[in-house]
Amino acid sequence: MQYVSLGFDVMAMDCRGQGGRSQDVGGVLGTTYSGHFIRGLDDPDPHRMLMHQIMLDTARLARIASGMGSGKNVSVSAFGASQGGGLALACAALFPDMKKVVAICPFLCDYQRVWEMDLGDTAYAELREYFKMFDPRHEREKEIFTRLGYIDVQHLAPRIRGKVLLMTGQMDTTCPPSAQYAAYNRICAPKQALLYPDYGHEVATDMEDMALRFLI
Repeated sequence: MQYVSLGFDVMAMDCRGQGGRSQDVGGVLGTTYSGHFIRGLDDPDPHRMLMHQIMLDTARLARIASGMGSGKNVSVSAFGASQGGGLALACAALFPDMKKVVAICPFLCDYQRVWEMDLGDTAYAELREYFKMFDPRHEREKEIFTRLGYIDVQHLAPRIRGKVLLMTGQMDTTCPPSAQYAAYNRICAPKQALLYPDYGHEVATDMEDMALRFLI
């Protein structure tokens, strides 16, 4: 509401089939056992991976936002935390007119790095279950992580043109800082990173204020 009170139009995206009213209608080959970022992992066409479609949804939403308001030069920004942070970065990459983006402890960055750090639990539990069920000896590990590269924000990051504010808890074991920086380091646009030494995967006390100051 603080953004609305300052004159912003605010739109929030409901990810397909992820607890909101929107539907995930399926249509991909492979497991639907759990999780979003492995959905469609076995489909021959990587563009049909569910998270790929969700990333495209963010760009569609940004285009809708750009057509709102009475003025012709509508400024569009993206803001999100965790999965929302990863999607905000993806949105900025896929919508070249994005002016600013705030990403708090972004998810969807460098899956392999997280796996190699033995942090493949919680948000990545679906990947562990996938290996256990479909590749128990990790014979396809390279292939799987290559496929996940289609929905890895680090590979989209060089396309970002707008200004970026990243906020990272240095004790984050869900989206470790090194994974977040895999994306941040590839951003060529103006960028700033704020580090919070004592915070994990959480929103620090002043993050909302820093985001608001950045966006206005």
